[in-house]
Amino acid sequence: MKRTAVAGLLLLGLAAFFLFDFGQYLTLDALKAQQATIDGFYRANPLLVLAIFFLVYVLLTALSVPGAAILTLAAGAIFGVAAGTVVVSFASSIGATLAFLASRYLFHDAVQARFGARLKPVNDGVARDGAFYLFSLRLVPVFPFFAVNLLMGLTPIRTWTYYWVSQVGMLLGTVVYVNAGTQLAAIETLGDIASPGLLASFAALGLLPWLGKWIRAVILRRRVYARWQRPRRFDRNLVVIGAGAAGLVSSLIGATVRARVTLVEASKMGGDCLNYGCVPSKALIKSARVAQAMRQADRYGLEAADPHFSFRAVMGRIHDVIAAIEPHDSIERYTGLGVDVVKGYARIVDPWTVEIAREDGSSQRLTTRSIVIAAGAEPLVPDLPGLGESGYLTSDTLWEAFARLDEMPRRIVVLGGGPIGCELAQAFARLGAEVTQVERGERLLPREDEDVAAIARAAQEASGVTVLTGHEAVRVENGPDRHLVLSAGGDRKSIGFDALIVAVGRTARLSGYGLEELGIETQKTVVTDEYLATIYPNIYAAGDVAGPYQFTHTAAHQAWFASVNALFGQFRRFKADYRVIPWTTFIDPEVARVGLNEQEAAAQDIPHEVTLFPLHELDRAIADSATTGFVKVLTPPGKDRILGATIVGEHAGELLAEYVLAMKHGLGLNKIMATIHTYPTMAEANKYAAGEWKKRHAPEGLLKLVERYHTWRRG
Repeated sequence: MKRTAVAGLLLLGLAAFFLFDFGQYLTLDALKAQQATIDGFYRANPLLVLAIFFLVYVLLTALSVPGAAILTLAAGAIFGVAAGTVVVSFASSIGATLAFLASRYLFHDAVQARFGARLKPVNDGVARDGAFYLFSLRLVPVFPFFAVNLLMGLTPIRTWTYYWVSQVGMLLGTVVYVNAGTQLAAIETLGDIASPGLLASFAALGLLPWLGKWIRAVILRRRVYARWQRPRRFDRNLVVIGAGAAGLVSSLIGATVRARVTLVEASKMGGDCLNYGCVPSKALIKSARVAQAMRQADRYGLEAADPHFSFRAVMGRIHDVIAAIEPHDSIERYTGLGVDVVKGYARIVDPWTVEIAREDGSSQRLTTRSIVIAAGAEPLVPDLPGLGESGYLTSDTLWEAFARLDEMPRRIVVLGGGPIGCELAQAFARLGAEVTQVERGERLLPREDEDVAAIARAAQEASGVTVLTGHEAVRVENGPDRHLVLSAGGDRKSIGFDALIVAVGRTARLSGYGLEELGIETQKTVVTDEYLATIYPNIYAAGDVAGPYQFTHTAAHQAWFASVNALFGQFRRFKADYRVIPWTTFIDPEVARVGLNEQEAAAQDIPHEVTLFPLHELDRAIADSATTGFVKVLTPPGKDRILGATIVGEHAGELLAEYVLAMKHGLGLNKIMATIHTYPTMAEANKYAAGEWKKRHAPEGLLKLVERYHTWRRG
């Protein structure tokens, strides 16, 4: 109601201005014609004229109507340079702030609610550098002041900041116009004042705050480097610490552009993904799925059979898979590509020097222009009484430990209900172990929507996993028969186990390579700016050690930004782009997502509508007996732009790629629906989901007219 009243008053004021043609008084000719009359009235009533002029200027500026330039000339002609400058300076700033506040009150919330996700980079930039932006705009008269007022009202800039920056930024232009007003008779057009040369000068002045910002950055850079002696020459252009996904991509990019690059790895090439994570877990999952398919062969008209297998052979296959992929990440391959690969422990001695304790016992120091930290992450181990003595395993250690066993542990407890815990629990249960999965939260996969978590739990239990949500681990009791003690609502429960797998998350590797000594800030990860640089502009971080995501594909994605900025940042730097990040949890059925889901959209108060297509309506899913799951797409109300997509079902990770591509390149559901999909495939689910959205947004009015047309055509 209040907004309506404010909008009504503004519209009434604008209507009055144009209806009564007040603009005729705000022309150069009108000002010249009335100058003598106004001068006489001013001499007789100076305070009254000043007050009326001030209020009129504020009102016209607040209403965003044309005429401010003429009024500024009038101030010079009537009041002189000093008094005219003071009056116009305050009146224009107050009027501009009122227009700014009106825009904010009427439109800010609606615009941010509708376009908040797309406006986030703008909001972040204004929150960080809003004063610089506004000062530059105020110095350059090319930008219409009324447009600046209205548009800045849609941003998060503070009102006081807006006022004082406007006051200072418009002062120089005010002086120029007020001074010109003292020579009113010589002015034929406004172009006589705002000449191209003058506008160019103002534009140059508009760059001053950015020049100041650059100088400030130089000073800060000098300050952060002050206690270090910079080498006169450098052995390397880039040293990369860690040979996981981020490190391999960083070093490869450096070598590709002919930089001299050294890659240092203390353990195995390929990092966690190849040796402990993605590769071995997916190999295990495949074996487990085959075992489950044998048990469920009767679903396909075949005779079901209980799988018989050698656990050592299953684990042997996993290591064979790792070995088959190892050459892609090997020292030999990267050496052949031009990377100097060194096995050993790296320590950053100063911003340009890395000391390497080599595997053969020798030591080496390299000076380098830039450094990329790609040290990765390691399993998070909770501080749980008795855990250290229990022989617990993690997603890093279980592969070697289980490879030495002839028989799979009969009772396995998996601590953690996230993606890693779910994948391992389901796989070992399908291979025949008695698996208990413990999660202290109320549901599995807490980052996913409730309907997704419900399917995940049902899938775990259907695979033989005993799922205990809302249970917190209290301690481990060690002895001949080890037990994990749990607490749930005050009740205690004890679960015996032969193997305990801790899968409660992963934590960035932050110690052991010199961050503390250099004063590089760390929290849960290495703290970087939007370009992935640390407090030292030549030291970058990428991958799990940098966050905010812990996926192999995001590590490789970040590596491009880190290495390019490290090598070419003196010319141009690129902000890391996290707008479209997909991921998949490889349980059966798979859970794949990109962008927002329902719970995130609700938490961020983003207006959205949900379109859902169940797989039990898809021909190929029916043929494959794979009808569990759905395609869920979030879009803005009434729009086909994709805010996010969640797919649950067989091959969900592959099906998601279409939505990743669409979101990356701004393609909506209409484009997906208009794309031919092969029949019968699971990918058709994406098209049908788009079709469901289209049905809900069919133009009913037009369709009724078309129906009447067809009725008329039938006679």
